[in-house]
Parts: sequence; structure tokens; C-alpha cells
Amino acid sequence: MSRIYSCGILGLGSSLPEKVLTNFDLEKMVDTTNEWIMKRTGISERRILEKDVPAHELGVDAANKALKDAGISAEDLDLIIVATETPDYLTPSTSCLIQSRINAKKAAAFDLNAACSGFIYGLTVADQFIKSGYYKYVLLIGCEGLSKITDWEDRNTCVLFGDAAGAAVLGRVEDGYGIMSTYIGADGDLGKNITAPCCYLSCEDIEVRTRDNKRVLWMDGGEVFKFAVKVMEHGTNKVLEQSNLTLEDLKLIVPHQANIRILDGAAKRLGVSKDKIFINLHKYGNISSASIPVGLNEAYEGKMFTKGDNLVLVGFGGGLTWGSALVRWSK
Repeated sequence: MSRIYSCGILGLGSSLPEKVLTNFDLEKMVDTTNEWIMKRTGISERRILEKDVPAHELGVDAANKALKDAGISAEDLDLIIVATETPDYLTPSTSCLIQSRINAKKAAAFDLNAACSGFIYGLTVADQFIKSGYYKYVLLIGCEGLSKITDWEDRNTCVLFGDAAGAAVLGRVEDGYGIMSTYIGADGDLGKNITAPCCYLSCEDIEVRTRDNKRVLWMDGGEVFKFAVKVMEHGTNKVLEQSNLTLEDLKLIVPHQANIRILDGAAKRLGVSKDKIFINLHKYGNISSASIPVGLNEAYEGKMFTKGDNLVLVGFGGGLTWGSALVRWSK
């Protein structure tokens, strides 16, 4: 009988653009105010790539930091998975671009797109490769340049998004630690509530985008809010149930950072205090698949958890998709 290995996070890293776009900057660009943005979203600023800088540059930087933290070289990697909804090219994939830049010569590479749930989807995929023994080391990166598909004249969406990358090196850890359970799901019937066209534009896509540029991100905020609060609660409870744990056993919840009202609503439905939920939304806005790894890295660097602590990572995104993971920290 083949051995089942325990898979955990060996190293973390993140990367953010230097350019900061504040709410006061946005006041000069669209009909909005700092007070309106803060009340509606909880976001005070976000990081934005310069126009001539590709998003995969952030992925390269985050990858190198995660490799250093894990204490392994790029040559040790067996696989690179990049979660992204904003690839610089349809082909080559962002994962192949990063593979070349970090000189990970023996690593296979592919991208996946589950929007803001992408890191959890990637974690679930990587977990299978490690647990089965098929691979020893997997590099997982959430890498996004959302500013490149944002409609900067739409005050309902342009206040929300930023650019970033977060990376994790996954590998074997001692039994009883690492990824204890994951849960992913999708509801394509709700997919029309968040859209970002690429090679096709439907009549509905054209109708909801009122300006000339139709290939921008569009969202029905009200419908997404209702979906998000529900699945954040459901996803958290699901992985706890699968791991025979309760909310009292958790040290920290690291959620996708989309909107402070969603985080408040999820906390209320779960019945947990906000000090059990990691929040950095005010600094970076919604950075999609990079949100959870960037948040996890900040919590890790801030010593908010230690070896043996139970963490839940939970998110939702376009598709519509959702995902959660229960991790017993192994470092």
C-alpha cells in the first residue's frame, strides 16, 4: 500500500507594487469620497502596478521570498501552480514565465483560474500531488494585476481592487500537521454576477459596461455580497467538521479580503469575534487570488500563530467559486 504523506506550508512570501493609490487620490479621478469608500468597503488605499510593469514580476519576487523562507532552491521544485485571473499572456502561462525567471528547470508549470478562490483551489491541487508522493515540492502563487482590467471611471468597482502576489512552498511535513482538510465548490449559474471578458463579448457584457472599454471587470455588488457572506460561513464550518474541530479550536481565520461588510457579516454568522479574523483589507483592497497568501504571510511575519495552531483559510470569487482549508501550522 502506498504511503500517504502529510502536506504543509514550508515557506511564504509576498510582493506588492511600490505605488500607493489612496482614497484621496481616487477623489480626483471619479465622483467619490474617502468617507464613502471607507463606509462601504473599509479600504483606505491599494497598491497599483505601473503601466509598463507586468504582474508576473510580482510573482517572481514573491516566489523567491517563499523559496528563501522554505530553505530550498528553485531547482528543487517539481511543480509551479499560479492562480490568476489576470495573466499577462493567455500563453505562455504566468507559471511558465515565472519558471523561466527563477530558473526552476525541472518544474512542470500551469495556471488555474478560480478568481479570488484561486489560492485555495491551488492548495487543494498541490495537496494531492504531495500527499500521494508524486511530487516533493510544489510552489503555489496567487498573482494578480487587477488594475489592468479595472474600469477607472466606474466608482462602484475602481475603489475595490489592487495588485499583489503571494506565494507558498508546499512539501512534506510531520504527521498530524499541515493541510488537514480542504473544501472547494462552484455555482456557474451565478457566474454572470462577476465578469471580465477576454475573447468574447455577449450582449449582456456590452449592455452592463456603459463606456467604450468593454473588456473590464464588472460586478453586481449586492448579489456577490449575499453569496460571499453565506459561503464564508459555510466553508469555514465545512473544513472544521471534516477535521472534527470547532471554532474554539481555531487560532485564526485568514479570509479573502474583499469588503469589510462581508467580513463583518461572516463573523456575525459564525459567532466569532473580529480579533479571530485577520484583516489587512484597508491597506491593499481586493487583490483576488493573492489576498489569502499575502494575508497569511503578514500574519506569519507578525507571529500571530505558532506551530500546532489551527488556521482556516477561506475565500470566494468569480465563477462563482468558493474554497476553504484547515491548516495545522507545522513550522
